[in-house]
Amino acid sequence: MILILSTFPNKEEAKKVGRGLLKERLIACYNLFPVESAYWWKGKITEDNELLIIAKTKGENFEEAEKFIKRRHSYDVPEIISVKVDKVSAKFLGWLKSETKNTNGK
Repeated sequence: MILILSTFPNKEEAKKVGRGLLKERLIACYNLFPVESAYWWKGKITEDNELLIIAKTKGENFEEAEKFIKRRHSYDVPEIISVKVDKVSAKFLGWLKSETKNTNGK
């Protein structure tokens, strides 16, 4: 299992991408959080209010999910990060696997 983290400029875009990932069964679920971000952009420190999606899926789905997000994201350089989860409850993992498609043909 992995978590995919991605920030968005507004709730509408974040939910549109999150629901699209769900409809394509690239993820089993997502959480949406408001965050205060600070980062380097074009030579200066920028501060923004953004929304962070934490999506849960199988590791094999990352590449397709990444492509999906990139095609629909308004940022020039979207944050799309995968974090491997080492331990997860068996019931949750079973549910996650049953709700996401197999993208590697297995």
